Order: sequence, then structure tokens, then C-alpha cells
Amino acid sequence: MNLGFALVFNSILLGVGLAMDAFSVSLANGLNEHCMKRSKMFGIAGMFAFFQALMPMIGWVCVHTFVQYFKAFEKFIPWIALVLLLFIGGKMLIEGLKNDCECGECRGVGFWALVVQGIATSIDALSVGFTIADYNWLEALVSALIIAVVTFFICWAGVVIGRKFGTRLASRASVFGGIILIFIGIEIFVTGLIG
Repeated sequence: MNLGFALVFNSILLGVGLAMDAFSVSLANGLNEHCMKRSKMFGIAGMFAFFQALMPMIGWVCVHTFVQYFKAFEKFIPWIALVLLLFIGGKMLIEGLKNDCECGECRGVGFWALVVQGIATSIDALSVGFTIADYNWLEALVSALIIAVVTFFICWAGVVIGRKFGTRLASRASVFGGIILIFIGIEIFVTGLIG
């Protein structure tokens, strides 16, 4: 087992790279729910961290068991992320444009919508299973946990920043959040198709 500097450093870099989409969605969630409680902020960051750790491990298992099936599935990843984020972003956008709630009311993302966001922003991390394919199971697990920790702190920062600006933009925060999610879905899709 080689749990040295290279593994830790590479895992941190992977975590930063993978967490960017989750950061943007966390920012959108903070914008959308400017009165969010601290426990929910931890929950959002934790959900994204969980999925960002889970997906590389699933990818690692796929590489070590049924790689040919995983390769066939890989081309659908951008489509899945696009559909999920367009759905959630579109819903936020429509709710923001309706603006039928009181200005003081604070509505946020529910648990299942957060699960969908977590899957949508982390599904491309399945491919990380290929980059850590040379690791044994313990090294892969340590790498996934480092990715989770990095993602947690980045997403926590996203929620805090979004919440801070959400108080200033409360009347249109849901619109901005929806636009951000739609943009992220399109970005993941285009990046996935281009390579």
C-alpha cells in the first residue's frame, strides 16, 4: 500500500476539479434559500461530498469487475447530468418567475431534489474510477474520502456565499439559482460530448 504524498496530492486535485459543479449548485442552493439553517448547510455540503466519494468508488469497482459494460454506459453520462440539472434548474426558474410567495418566505431545496443534484453533479466522477484503477481497494477508498473532504469544504463555501448574496437578491434568487443549474447542466453536457 502506498498512501504517500502523490496519492494525497492527486486526490486533493481530483477533489477540487470534481467539486466545481457541486460548488456552483451549492451556490445556487444558498441563493435560493437565504435563510438556510446551519444544519441544512452541513447537509447540502455532506450530500455532495457523499456522492463525489461514492461515484469514483463505483467507477473503481466497475473497472475491476465489468469494465466493458461501464465503457458502454459512459457515453450516457453527459445526457443524464443534462436532463437532471435542466429539470431542477427549470423548476427553480419557473418558481422564481412566478414569484407567488411572500418576500419574507424562505423556500429551499428538498431532500430528494438534493439527492438528484448530488447524482447529477457527481455522475461524471464515475470516470475517475479509471484514473484510480491502479490503486488497491484501500488506496481507492482513501482517495475517495479525500475527495469527499475537499468537496465538503468547497460546497460549504458555496452555500455560505450563495446565502450571503441571497439575502441581497431574495426576490430573484430562485431565478439566478435556476439559471446557474441549467448552465451547469449544459456545460457538463457539452464538455462530455467534446471529450
